[in-house]
Amino acid sequence: MGLVELLWVASMPVIKVLLITAVGLVLALENINLLGKDARIQVNNLVHYVLYPALVGGNLADTITSENVVLLWFMPVNILLTFIIGSALGWILVKLTRAPKHLEGLIVGVCSAGNLGNLPIIIIPAICKDKGSPFGDSNLCYQYGMAYASLSMAVGAVYIWIYVYNIMRISARIVPKEEYRTSSFTQEASGEILDFLSEEEDPKSSEKDNMDDDAYTLLLSSNESEEKVRVSISAKVKDILGKLLVNSNFKAVFSPTTLGSIVGFIVGVVPLIRKLMIGSDAPLHVIQDSVTMLGEAAIPVITLIMGANLLKGLKGANTSFCTIIGILVVRYIILPILGILVIKGATELGLVQPDPLYQFVLLLEYALPPAMAIGTIAQLFGAGEGECSVIMLWTYVLASVAVTLWSTYFMWLVA
Repeated sequence: MGLVELLWVASMPVIKVLLITAVGLVLALENINLLGKDARIQVNNLVHYVLYPALVGGNLADTITSENVVLLWFMPVNILLTFIIGSALGWILVKLTRAPKHLEGLIVGVCSAGNLGNLPIIIIPAICKDKGSPFGDSNLCYQYGMAYASLSMAVGAVYIWIYVYNIMRISARIVPKEEYRTSSFTQEASGEILDFLSEEEDPKSSEKDNMDDDAYTLLLSSNESEEKVRVSISAKVKDILGKLLVNSNFKAVFSPTTLGSIVGFIVGVVPLIRKLMIGSDAPLHVIQDSVTMLGEAAIPVITLIMGANLLKGLKGANTSFCTIIGILVVRYIILPILGILVIKGATELGLVQPDPLYQFVLLLEYALPPAMAIGTIAQLFGAGEGECSVIMLWTYVLASVAVTLWSTYFMWLVA
């Protein structure tokens, strides 16, 4: 495959993303207003609770089996390494650029989480079907490539909603008042702070602190006061347990996407369930078909929302030039170089199977633009929506060149 052909193949998915983003931007214009502020909030809720879990669960159930799950064990580890390395680089970038507190989580998020979903699913089949593909038979390349890309999408989504979601949730607590938006997700992010403030302002607590030691001893010595203390401790224990069950950290670990991934993994790995649901001859294949149909809507919807959020960014998002340059350097220079060292080292140690296509996918995971789900999370918390859109615009515009060049080098490296 020549450089010109590879440029065309690698550019197509990025150009598609940019075109759909432009449509979302137009739909958010005041004259049209189909994707206004309230509409974007509702659509993001739909993506978070329905579309993304269906996308991840459906792909896992369809491509993961009890046989290939053992061979692919290094991919979840590799994706975790991309998140850890990217987070470290993002934290360094935050310190160097002195980014605003409420944008720290966003910067770390875009540096750590790559687009492990729709880009590999478009790029890999296109490379496999090309006549000059270095990965051998096109049918086998497509079959295995889709399995690798689907697992990459599923694992990446789980990490995003468990790890990046919480980083951005914590950062969203420090949103400036003029940008603060009340929603169920924002209330979750700030609930612990409000509880803390209410306890601090409790007049009973203040009176108790002001009591002298003798009065406080007399109060505890009475039976009535001891009973109140016991009731208070019991109530506090119940309150702590209740908060744990509704705490946003706890719920993020078992977010809809995580639950969808667990269900999809079980369906794919357990032979009996797989025979019932997967394949055109399966008795319950209509369930899998319905889930897949729902999941296919997730990527274009997320892309439209990213374009709609871009309108706010173009109107004056406070994203410094140094921050954007730093993110581009992290995602398109430092991460791919470190990825080469990681994969080459793992191959030498025998941790990665000697499959050129598999190694190519592992390397590609280090050279992708930021995950579009980050835009959804920013919208959910109402923190850095405009800044996120500006960052996404620049990273995806340059992705057509960066992803192409790194894909060319990766294929030469594993061939």
